[in-house]
Amino acid sequence: MVSYFIGLLVLAVVLLLMYAIRILREYERAVVFFLGRFQTVKGPGLIIIIPIIQTMERVDLRTVVMDVPTQDVISRDNVSVKVNAVVYYRVINPQSAIINVEFYHEAVSQLSQTTLRSVLGKHELDEMLSERDKLNVDIQNILDEQTDAWGVKVTNVEIKHIDLDESMVRAIAQQAEAERARRAKVIHAEGEAQAALKLTEAADQLSKNANAITLRYMQTMIDIAGANNSSTLVFPLPLDLIKPLLKHGPETSS
Repeated sequence: MVSYFIGLLVLAVVLLLMYAIRILREYERAVVFFLGRFQTVKGPGLIIIIPIIQTMERVDLRTVVMDVPTQDVISRDNVSVKVNAVVYYRVINPQSAIINVEFYHEAVSQLSQTTLRSVLGKHELDEMLSERDKLNVDIQNILDEQTDAWGVKVTNVEIKHIDLDESMVRAIAQQAEAERARRAKVIHAEGEAQAALKLTEAADQLSKNANAITLRYMQTMIDIAGANNSSTLVFPLPLDLIKPLLKHGPETSS
């Protein structure tokens, strides 16, 4: 009987030691409560928890990568899109993460979803597509401010996908095509304007000397004949080239 009682006593002591001795990894902390009241934060390493009197909650300090489910968002210009994102956060204050919020992971998840819809709903579709980095920073700042009381630090937010309806994709493609056509016409018009300016400058230079015009005319005929591979060339003869010959003709005959 005595040996049976001693065996039970030893078993009880072993069980108490197993409950009392806890080992925490480097990235873990223990929030310890003494008779239901917060006492301290312990860890990492070997810690002792007094059975019945003390209890503890483990907290992981590693960065958590949380995928935000796809959200239906209506932009400021009334375009319906589906957006999903990823949020990176970690616990920096284990005490607040356990005491101030019931389940901090679920709280961050729900807050991320509502914040994503709220922020993107204030912007037009073009801003969502072209200013994604700015939207990431805005969402991160809002989440970080809201989760500060929970002892959680939001380190980064990345919008992964913005899915559009097929009709909207076609409309955006048409808009992009029209924009490219507009730019092409503008560039062509600017080229014509620059060419006209250069031609005007060249005409002013040629008009200062009649022989320069004649030489340029002859050079043009040589280029045309070489391009056509023909020895016969029919061309109009400007009166400006004939006038000097008519002017000096009588003087030469006399």
